[in-house]
Amino acid sequence: MKYLSIFVLSILFFSCSGEYSPKPFGYFRIDLEDPTYQRCTDFPSFSFNIPQSSTIEVVPDTTNGEWFNIVYPLLDAKIYCSFLPINSRNDLIKVSEDSRKFVYKHVIKADGISEQSYSVPDHAVYAIVYDIDGNVATPLQFVVTDSIHYFFRGSLLFNSVPNQDSVAPVTKYIRRDIEEIIRSFKGNRE
Repeated sequence: MKYLSIFVLSILFFSCSGEYSPKPFGYFRIDLEDPTYQRCTDFPSFSFNIPQSSTIEVVPDTTNGEWFNIVYPLLDAKIYCSFLPINSRNDLIKVSEDSRKFVYKHVIKADGISEQSYSVPDHAVYAIVYDIDGNVATPLQFVVTDSIHYFFRGSLLFNSVPNQDSVAPVTKYIRRDIEEIIRSFKGNRE
């Protein structure tokens, strides 16, 4: 018994001498399914494809254009969208510059901002997707226009504190949906 007591005390004495180092936080694994798309024809001025797992939430009482959100209930995210009619070249310049300013307001928090251009000449669709790296509120923003009749803008927001590491897989997943919106976008000209 005496030897057992000495053995236990020596283990306790030597085991407490090391420094404690906390483990980093881990993130839940997110299994994302391949999306299936459906045509969104809720608006008279335009249509595009959205994932079947999302819904459209219309913003009532807008004075100019169409305002709505593409809601991802399972991912706790929304793409805030606006569709504005273009009546003149000056309108296009103004809304383009306003949109660009909104993107570059993130330069304070962003680690970097990259732009990728898209064009679908068959539908007269020209777009830019902005990838905003870092712990920012809107990691993805995009614009779509035909340069004559309309200007469509979207901005992805998560319903959580910005943490680039935790939302990176979901951001990448939703980026594919944004590319599908651009490829399938059709403005209904009057």
